[in-house]
Amino acid sequence: MINVALPFFSGLITASVGTALPGLINMSAAKISMRDGRDRAMLFITGAIIIVFFQTLSAILFARFIDSRPDIVVLLREIGFAIFAILAIYFLFVAKKPKVKKDKIKMRSKTSRFFLGMLLSALNFFPVPYYVFITITLSAYSLFSFDRLPVFSFLVGVVLGSFAVFYYYISFFERIEAKTDFFFRNMNQIIGTITATVALAALVSIINYYY
Repeated sequence: MINVALPFFSGLITASVGTALPGLINMSAAKISMRDGRDRAMLFITGAIIIVFFQTLSAILFARFIDSRPDIVVLLREIGFAIFAILAIYFLFVAKKPKVKKDKIKMRSKTSRFFLGMLLSALNFFPVPYYVFITITLSAYSLFSFDRLPVFSFLVGVVLGSFAVFYYYISFFERIEAKTDFFFRNMNQIIGTITATVALAALVSIINYYY
């Protein structure tokens, strides 16, 4: 039986890594905290984390289905290579340089902050393929199983890891604001490099499978 502590720390670490770079959710949480106070920022991240929970659960259910069908895994590798290659080309050579925008969110009620967090999190599709990849990879190395207890442990780790990063942003944003501006100015290059690396890894796995 998979130790429940291992899925928990796997979820904690992968969630922290996946949400560490400045993005729409954590930057919005930081700006809401500075403008409206920490209480409303906490409502915002609570709404966001609820969606993250369900996105991660959906990813695990999808990964469990894929894990039982090795033929689908190969097909998804080929599709993934094509998608990530296109994204890499777009972000490195086509996309315009992003501009740092200030204070674009103007909503007043506490309820609006909660639902805004849910909305922005729902618009972020990254967690689903990310956690599909993570759980399948962990399962391949016998570090994770799709039984109820490891799944629950992983979900708790993801929720706590995401919360920790969001809370860090709302607590220390003033100290890291200069660094986040740097990331925003170079976001296309960062995303392009990451997607190119993933595309290359997928291509290598495809070549190894066929040859």
